[in-house]
Amino acid sequence: MKKLLFIFVSLSVLLAACGPTTSPTSLSPTETSVPPTLQSPTVTLELQPTSNLPYPAEGYGPTNFPSNVDPLTGLQVANPALLERRPMLVKVSNMGRDNRPQWGLSLADIVFEYYTEEGSTRFAAVFLGNNADKVGPVRSGRFIDTYLVRGYKALFAFGSAYVAEMNRFMNSEFVDRLFIGFQESNSPFSHFDPNGYNFLLVDTAALSDFATTKGVENGRQNLDGMSFKLEPPAGGQPVTQVYVRYSGAVYNRWDYNAATGRYLRFVDTANDYNDNNEQYAQLTDRLTNQPIAFDNLVVLYATHELYSPGIYDIQLTGSGDAVAFRDGQAYQVKWQRGSSDVVSLTNPDGTPFPFKPGTTWFEVIGTTSRLQQTNQSWRFIHQMP
Repeated sequence: MKKLLFIFVSLSVLLAACGPTTSPTSLSPTETSVPPTLQSPTVTLELQPTSNLPYPAEGYGPTNFPSNVDPLTGLQVANPALLERRPMLVKVSNMGRDNRPQWGLSLADIVFEYYTEEGSTRFAAVFLGNNADKVGPVRSGRFIDTYLVRGYKALFAFGSAYVAEMNRFMNSEFVDRLFIGFQESNSPFSHFDPNGYNFLLVDTAALSDFATTKGVENGRQNLDGMSFKLEPPAGGQPVTQVYVRYSGAVYNRWDYNAATGRYLRFVDTANDYNDNNEQYAQLTDRLTNQPIAFDNLVVLYATHELYSPGIYDIQLTGSGDAVAFRDGQAYQVKWQRGSSDVVSLTNPDGTPFPFKPGTTWFEVIGTTSRLQQTNQSWRFIHQMP
């Protein structure tokens, strides 16, 4: 007998996904191009530490993680009790620009960014080793979330969905782990309403507790798959700046900070439909006032299957090409994910690729996307067939 479904009825109508898109490409040929002159105001804030030292030379993973080590970051957690629960997948808005800076992204273990429609992107943030009392703005689900919720065995917090996507969620085996939110007396969701925006936010600790009270099985999950080593592997190419252009409206840049060993995120501040005047600002977290800084950056090529005009099913099952960035180095790797597994990486010879202990940001682009390389600056241009 299926468990009862506990969801909050959305205050807004279901969000339709519509509009034209471009297409993905494979990692094959590269182009040489000089990126445009960039404007990038810098925010000077104290960065979070990346690891707990000393770290074992052999690292952790892909299996047999100690009970106090987060299998999604390879780091010891201050409160091991946090690992005795399901991860939480929260959908977070990226557009419009008035939604920025977002809340809570700096506290996520893993973030996936992917194309939605009409030139926009959205985030799926995975929380396990940390809590954030505000994450958002929470937005609607997409087909890709089916793969992520299954892989991370997660509770799923989102703000409604287009009817075809909602039907897929409702007919899934994780139907009892769907949480569609609005504010009520015992809700983990809340609203924040500066200047009439009425942002929807969620508290991860409250969400986990709420799921338990509703009878959702919420114990430790098998999240094996990722490998972590402090020492960077051999064979990398020095790359200190990574651009990912999804469209003329959404593009971003990651700058490697050698002092902290992390990648700092810079985001679009204006449309650039002619690809000649990109403008950037550094992104911070509205919750922590810290820069968005991640230890690993992975650009992952995935099939974007057209479901209906403007709506794509981004398929994160199987394997494909990827480029991993850590410690200022780029590595050609493969991503893989079984039907119920987390996303992991392997070297070309099939051995596990070691993530740097810490957080990971995945940029999901199409399989026909282009790569332009100029010295230590790499530029990925999202395309789909």
